[in-house]
Amino acid sequence: MAPITMGFGALLIVLSGVLYGMSTAGNPVTAFIPSVFGIGLIILGIVALRGDKARKHAMHVAAMLGLIGCVVPLVMAIPEALAGTMTLPVVGQLIMGGLCGVFLALCVKSFIDARKARKAREEAS
Repeated sequence: MAPITMGFGALLIVLSGVLYGMSTAGNPVTAFIPSVFGIGLIILGIVALRGDKARKHAMHVAAMLGLIGCVVPLVMAIPEALAGTMTLPVVGQLIMGGLCGVFLALCVKSFIDARKARKAREEAS
């Protein structure tokens, strides 16, 4: 799961670069918000590669970061989108929320698979 985490982190950083490049605002600093989440995910992915105990903690923190990165942008963007205001920041929030939502779903699946595998090992021994 660590390489997937780092991949999603890279996607969020790329999203920030695209949003910054497309921005026509005078101060598009908010375009870099997805990159903050992306850098966090990359760091957590690197930590997860260090060992089993570190992986468990890092992946749980990464899942929490994914949850925050999913919920907050969508809560901000959905009312704007429903009102018909599809500006670049709203589109960026929707994309970030979608990416983090997919990442969170993959985390939950990974946690369920890990629990099943651990349970199977315990029953076998």
